[in-house]
Amino acid sequence: MLPRDTLEQITRRFQFLEAKLGEARNPAQIADLSREYASLKPVVATIGEYEAARRALDEAEAMLDDPELRGEPDMRALAEEEAEALRARLPELEQALRLALLPRDAADERAAILEIRPGTGGEEAALFAADLLRMYQRYAEARCWEFQVIDLSQTELGGVREAVVRINGAGVFARLKYESGVHRVQRVPETESGGRIHTSAATVAVLPEAESVDISIDPADIRIDTMRASGAGGQHVNTTDSAVRITHIPTGIVVTSSAKSQHQNRAIAMEVLRARLFDAARRDSTAARAADRRAQVGSGDRSERIRTYNFPQGRLSDHRINLTLYRLDSVMQGDLDEVIDALIAHDQALKLAEMEG
Repeated sequence: MLPRDTLEQITRRFQFLEAKLGEARNPAQIADLSREYASLKPVVATIGEYEAARRALDEAEAMLDDPELRGEPDMRALAEEEAEALRARLPELEQALRLALLPRDAADERAAILEIRPGTGGEEAALFAADLLRMYQRYAEARCWEFQVIDLSQTELGGVREAVVRINGAGVFARLKYESGVHRVQRVPETESGGRIHTSAATVAVLPEAESVDISIDPADIRIDTMRASGAGGQHVNTTDSAVRITHIPTGIVVTSSAKSQHQNRAIAMEVLRARLFDAARRDSTAARAADRRAQVGSGDRSERIRTYNFPQGRLSDHRINLTLYRLDSVMQGDLDEVIDALIAHDQALKLAEMEG
């Protein structure tokens, strides 16, 4: 049984926000109220559905207890049928409500900064990093998300030395945050003439986009250098000194952006730097909790091997939740929902167990 006072508090808070939004005139206040209102709206809708089912069950059971109904077999049969259906539905609604009441990651609705880099495996690792970049781009397109390449450094064979992308849309970070970690590939490389299977890896980092109010960067703490953008050659080479490299002196974090406009590069690089600093602060603040919940997915540990892509067997294995799928081709085409949905469900189950334990 869910605590009624908690449900009433949430409903009252929602009604308060609704009233305040009607009165607010300050844009910043409206934005803050709107975010909380939007986060509570589906919860309140679920509470309403749950409470309506409870009332309907009470009414059906009251009819069954009514002495006058004993002489009405048809009416009694209808009341029994309704009561039985409601008793079966209430546990489902309770579970949906428990999930709705789980603590939400405040960054879930933010845009994400996706970073992909090759790990062990030389050129094959760079080619696999390029495959991952295409996979995420196709996934973003399928969900109608905006996919903006911020920085891309490629090898002569089309592999990726480093890719930094901004992805914006509904629920981007909520779904992509589980992708952070080491992705391992097992396949015969294009560069291998003997047909031997090699194992290579690429690292993926997914950071929530930070706003200026989240992270304040002291201009004295950064060094900004301009340089000529480099690439694979030919049309990829930028002949002007438009690329920007920003170094955050206190942490040693270095960010580059190599679009055509130096002014745009400076803004983009600051955005990525802010996201990295925000992510570092988030991970520091949750370190103690994460130590007690090693099994939780989506912790953002870049050194953790999270997934293996076995091309000869057409198999994808996610090691965090023991998930194995034999449809690697469709996954590499961006069909990631089954994997991500399973990770979300696993994470929710862990959170429910912690909340109820």
